[in-house]
Amino acid sequence: MSDNDGKKTLGVRGGPRAGNVKQSFSHGRTKNVVVETKRKRIVKPAAGAASSAAPAKSVAPGKSGKRPAGISDAEMERRMKALQAAKEREGEEAAKREAEEQEREADRKRRREEAEAKEREEQERAERAKAKVEEQERAKAAAEAAAKEAAAAAAQPAAAPAAERGPAPSKSAPAPRKQDKDRDQQRRAKGRGDDGRRSGKLTLNQALSGGEGGRQKSLAAMKRKQERARQKAMGGNVEREKVVRDVQLPETIVVSELANRMAERVADVVKALMNNGMMVTQNQSIDADTAELIIEEFGHKVVRVSDSDVEDVIAQIEDKPEDLEDRPPVITIMGHVDHGKTSLLDAIRDAKVVAGEAGGITQHIGAYQVTTDSGTVLSFLDTPGHAAFTSMRARGAQVTDIVVLVVAADDAVMPQTIEAINHAKAAEVPMIVAINKVDLPAADPDKVRSDLLRHEVIVEAMSGDVQDVEVSAHTGQGLDELLEAIALQAEILELKANPNRAAEGAVIEAQLDVGRGPVATVLVQNGTLRQGDIFVVGEQYGKVRALINDRGDRVDEAGPSVPVEVLGLNGTPEAGDVLNVVSTDAQAREIAEYREKAAKDKRAAAGAATSLEQLMANAKENESVSEMPVVVKADVQGSAEAIVQAMEKIGNDEVRVRVLHSGVGAITESDIGLAEASGAPVFGFNVRANAPARNSANQKGVEIRYYSVIYDLVDDVKAAASGLLGAEIRENFIGYAKIKEVFKVTGVGKVAGCLVTEGVARRSAGVRLLRDDVVIHEGTLKTLKRFKDEVPEVQSGQECGMAFENYDDIRPDDVIEIFEREEVERSLD
Repeated sequence: MSDNDGKKTLGVRGGPRAGNVKQSFSHGRTKNVVVETKRKRIVKPAAGAASSAAPAKSVAPGKSGKRPAGISDAEMERRMKALQAAKEREGEEAAKREAEEQEREADRKRRREEAEAKEREEQERAERAKAKVEEQERAKAAAEAAAKEAAAAAAQPAAAPAAERGPAPSKSAPAPRKQDKDRDQQRRAKGRGDDGRRSGKLTLNQALSGGEGGRQKSLAAMKRKQERARQKAMGGNVEREKVVRDVQLPETIVVSELANRMAERVADVVKALMNNGMMVTQNQSIDADTAELIIEEFGHKVVRVSDSDVEDVIAQIEDKPEDLEDRPPVITIMGHVDHGKTSLLDAIRDAKVVAGEAGGITQHIGAYQVTTDSGTVLSFLDTPGHAAFTSMRARGAQVTDIVVLVVAADDAVMPQTIEAINHAKAAEVPMIVAINKVDLPAADPDKVRSDLLRHEVIVEAMSGDVQDVEVSAHTGQGLDELLEAIALQAEILELKANPNRAAEGAVIEAQLDVGRGPVATVLVQNGTLRQGDIFVVGEQYGKVRALINDRGDRVDEAGPSVPVEVLGLNGTPEAGDVLNVVSTDAQAREIAEYREKAAKDKRAAAGAATSLEQLMANAKENESVSEMPVVVKADVQGSAEAIVQAMEKIGNDEVRVRVLHSGVGAITESDIGLAEASGAPVFGFNVRANAPARNSANQKGVEIRYYSVIYDLVDDVKAAASGLLGAEIRENFIGYAKIKEVFKVTGVGKVAGCLVTEGVARRSAGVRLLRDDVVIHEGTLKTLKRFKDEVPEVQSGQECGMAFENYDDIRPDDVIEIFEREEVERSLD
């Protein structure tokens, strides 16, 4: 069935029905459409033709009399009902969605109205609070003004009787004051007063505090405000005098800290930065140049400082000769592991420490003092091997004055004995040889003296200058002679220090005690360390809480060369760190933080390793370097001696190789420590570094090189030492050419037509232009052509075209000199 417009419609049983359908389009547009359903007349075929013609002639509703084959009337009617039900459900859902949207819009509007009402209420409360505060201030000012008027009136003499003066001014004064008060209240109520004008949203905290950020005004600020109001009432408005300050300016500074150092408001500093085109907040950092502009803009003076200036508070006081006093020497006992160092220390301590100690107290700390029979006080250090000795020297703590080398008379010189000798020589410390175990039947002191000759240690018995004493830790033989020898050596050194200054010392050892916290054994080198002193030591700092001497007693102070345990650190320092006393805790903290940061940066630096290449580069930069220090370890003594002899032959008048230490066996931490202290590489011949040594080398940046052929090792050292010599530059003349004609070529410039008269002309060579045998230009060729082709070289007797790089002043008959430069590396023969 079709409607009047010829459009197809759907018809269902039950008569015409109408309904609304809401259509949705893009951008939120909707449209209501009226849908009408009409009943379709169904024509049934005759009974005889029903079976054959029904499928072909049955009419499907909405199909203009046609229907798909095989669909009955009942099926078609069921489909139409389902379609109509779907459309009705769609209309209901659309209406439901529209109702929900309207409900949400109403809810949003209601919440917005509630928020606006709440904001208006808060503003009204803030205005009322502010009006109350202003009223109190105005009443206070009026009371002060009335008091002043009354005082002024009382001061005036009575010039006439009361009847002749007329009405008293005090009776007529309240009326205008009451009128003014009413007018002020009206202005506040209307919000048109000067104090009622708001330049922004006013919160309750701002109204009550009257300051920025809700902070309460201090009593001083209230007094200043009252003083300004009093001066304004009296007609005087005195400007404060500008205070010019010296502002210390580091490389970077936070804006709030800059304002604090200038004593200016942070808001003013931020505003000045914004005026200069920098949009920053008070918590951001700015560079020193920008901060300097701001400081000058505010009228202050700039004092530039760097991060390292924090250590300037550690005053390097030059002691006057009259202030110096004699101090005890500091002695370190070194030697091979089984040669009796500990036994000798115990023997000296048991013999010389004051009797009466409870049960022979064991040694508290790694240092103690003894007194000889002549009254000389000696300070002994019990260092754990050579590593601590070297680490102290690497950190700049030269604490040892004398080294006592202990050698067993029955064992002679051993590898660690040689190491001790090398360490003492590297530190340039005088040495005393103690030949121990002379009471044993196999003792041979003369063999010890002979073995020491091989290592350039010549004792007095062999006509040398090194003292040697035969001792026995077991029987006590020679202990007094040893102590007297040490006292004599100390007297020759003339050791002095100033006890009346801020203390300075070195950490011998440090540990973390469970009950007492970080504890450091400190040897005071200069000044006097007292309880309560604030100090900084390495990357740590603290305040001296207690001082404990070598006998375990608490003391109030420790002078030069006195070893004490120090309690009160915030962390555990390292052996060799220098202790300095400062004036304030803030200074100590700042110095410790700077050192910690510097140490982290140093460890993080990629090129911190000590390599041969860097050694050569440093040597070229510093012409004063004339030595190349090395440390050598080999598998057998013969190889080590051969390598050392070969090293001694390397060098000339300008540079030489210095073997700091050579030994037999694996590369140990002691070798790494010595190499780090002296900035030397370590060479291993048929040996390897153990795990602790490898870790230490990686951490400290010491280079280790392994070799199995002695000639390769010697050649590498010779090449490295040769690198300390500057290369020689030589010039080789390879040809001459004469200019015949000069041509101008577009895009190239002037080109010389030349004839090669001698040798060869090369494109890559250097050239000089000679005019009347005078050099007027030296440079390189831009082009070298033979006919129209660019060629690498031109032989003698041939013509060519040449153009100079960045030079056009060429003339006929000029001569071109062609040469090549080569660097000739200088080597050590």
